[in-house]
Amino acid sequence: MAAPASDLRDRLAREIALTGPMTVADYVTRCLHDPKGGYYATRPSIGATGDFITAPMVSQMFGELLGLWAVELWERLGAPERVRLVEVGPGDGTLMADALRAARLAPEFLRAVDLVLIEPSPPLREAQARMLADSDVHPRWVAALDRIETDAPVILIANEVLDCLPARQFVKTEDGWAERCVGVTEDGALTFGLKTITGGFKRPAFEVEPGQTVEMSEQQAVFGREVAALIKAASGAALLIDYGRARPEAGDTLQALRRHQKVDPLATPGEADLTQWADFPTVLEAAVHAGADVTGTLGQGEFLGLLGIEARADRLRDGRPDAAPVIDRQLARLTADDQMGSLFKVCAIFSPRSLVVPGFED
Repeated sequence: MAAPASDLRDRLAREIALTGPMTVADYVTRCLHDPKGGYYATRPSIGATGDFITAPMVSQMFGELLGLWAVELWERLGAPERVRLVEVGPGDGTLMADALRAARLAPEFLRAVDLVLIEPSPPLREAQARMLADSDVHPRWVAALDRIETDAPVILIANEVLDCLPARQFVKTEDGWAERCVGVTEDGALTFGLKTITGGFKRPAFEVEPGQTVEMSEQQAVFGREVAALIKAASGAALLIDYGRARPEAGDTLQALRRHQKVDPLATPGEADLTQWADFPTVLEAAVHAGADVTGTLGQGEFLGLLGIEARADRLRDGRPDAAPVIDRQLARLTADDQMGSLFKVCAIFSPRSLVVPGFED
């Protein structure tokens, strides 16, 4: 049973009082994954009635198109008899359920698939098992990327995973650089403050004005390296989709979401979903250094357009005039520049170099 959020807040405050300020990255990790009170470990709430909604829940079109993307990639890999379809952070399983349903157009693909899911949250693993109970392919779960076998090509999908891998925050002041950390006041309240940097900081190569924040995520870099190592060893491609930056730049992107509203990240540790932007340049640079090839970064709207989302929307509207307004709203939510279309980015890590990843032909 999940512990009250106040219990986690009190434990964090006591720990900080004893050991000193906590980095933003460490604080976010504890808020999300603390075994007794972390958000994902104990009480994830996704969907229209929860704290936030993801693209697969906006419309079936999202997962369906990624299923057809996987089929096309499998064909470009030579339609091997065995292929490992991996999803990292599958949420409640909606994306994969829609993808496998669309993939019924290629029964040979489904027969070749070994479905592997990576999910640290026990409640979400249970939700995924329920969602995929009647699917054409039964999943298995592994704990980490390095537990995936490399004896067959890998097709990996990671939607809104990078934003859960936190970053440390560094602030340029008039006197130099300092690290933004979480401390505790005399009355026991959590608070943000600056402290002397003790390591792990590299001055950014771009211009930063005094008062601006720079985020650096070693966890996102590690993810890029681990994905690249898997893809390099097995061959295949990994598709990364998330909201974030496509070029290095300053910015404080830490946010907490509760019931679809932004709340104070320090107010109720463990009761809100905490995220920071994906740092695509860092992830892709780490992948290249690990020996894989990478694509450029596209906006989600452009990528889905290249996969044929307009045609799929037309099919769903066909003969259903009552459904057209809903489908139009879903299409706009996924692709419009003022919604998810530009803020969300898509890129791929792949091997061998000769492989042309669907959606990135140019």
